[in-house]
Amino acid sequence: MARREYTVGVIGLGFGRSHIPAFQAHGCKVVAVCQRNRAQAQKIADLYGVPAVYERWEDLLEKARPEIVVVATPPHVHKPIVLQAIAQGAHVLCEKPVAMNAADAKDMVDAAAKARRTAMTGFNWRSPAAFQRFNAMVQEGFLGRLLHVQVRYMFGRFADESAPATWRMDLEQAGAGTMGDAGVHAIDFVRWNFGEITRVAAQTSIAYPARSVHGAARPADAEDVCQILAELASGAQVSLAISRVARGANEQTMEAYGTNGALRYALPRDVPRWWRGQLHATTGPNGAFEAVPVKAGLPRTAGEGELPDVIGRTTIAPLVKRFLAGIRKKESPSPSLEEGWRAQLVLDAIARAAATRTWQDVG
Repeated sequence: MARREYTVGVIGLGFGRSHIPAFQAHGCKVVAVCQRNRAQAQKIADLYGVPAVYERWEDLLEKARPEIVVVATPPHVHKPIVLQAIAQGAHVLCEKPVAMNAADAKDMVDAAAKARRTAMTGFNWRSPAAFQRFNAMVQEGFLGRLLHVQVRYMFGRFADESAPATWRMDLEQAGAGTMGDAGVHAIDFVRWNFGEITRVAAQTSIAYPARSVHGAARPADAEDVCQILAELASGAQVSLAISRVARGANEQTMEAYGTNGALRYALPRDVPRWWRGQLHATTGPNGAFEAVPVKAGLPRTAGEGELPDVIGRTTIAPLVKRFLAGIRKKESPSPSLEEGWRAQLVLDAIARAAATRTWQDVG
């Protein structure tokens, strides 16, 4: 049977550019893209053979009417785009964080459920083969009873004070700073593997208070660094260190220690085929960690080309495969939009904890 060729519209072409090769790899036809800077959008459209370019998301939805909509804009417009796309009958893949707050995210989840549309969250960093194996070993009981978890998500995009300001530094547009950029992924890492986070304590900081918001004469107010302590429903302890001003760093790491064993996952970017990730394990109380072999399960060509193409074909394409299967089955597979909402509940609690310097329960 011939593969169904769904039509796709991509709104937002920063990280959204990586979604184009991911959908094209699965036989979908990206029919339209949207970005406020039309010249930049046209270059991307020409690169991938996309026929239509729009400056306004409303025009893309009204005129192109794609069956699938990718929402990769700043979070403050996620809700209106998602609600309108669903109202028109589209299925939605929404980038994280899915909304400005949990209440807005829940409205989006409810709308998708009522319309029986497939809706997923762009938690693409679950996809590396080593992390998939990490998750499988956790589910198989390798760790025994979980005792504690450490997560680090560090990168240095804004480490230099002279780095150009973007919407990511403005809470009115982003809803969160480094926690929206990276921390929400770390939250998803914990929830996906170990269940719900029940309470949190946090502290945040802004690296360069004199830096201004992009396009506005006021100081940037979105956090650059966040340190978090958390407790799981199981009683296990969690610590997370998140930074977008970590000079020289570009890493995701997750360590989990249990009564029977321990696992260490890492995604360093300075090694060949980095997108496979690395996994080490041990069962001895003082034994050395040993490498766990993993297979990527992707064509070798997936790692070729510019970084947006590599990210798209190696980390987003696996989500797209699940997304398309969900459309056929009339369901929303994991990571669903509901999981994006549950991660947003934790984000909201972290913001409250940082503001009050007190422990906060997750909703």
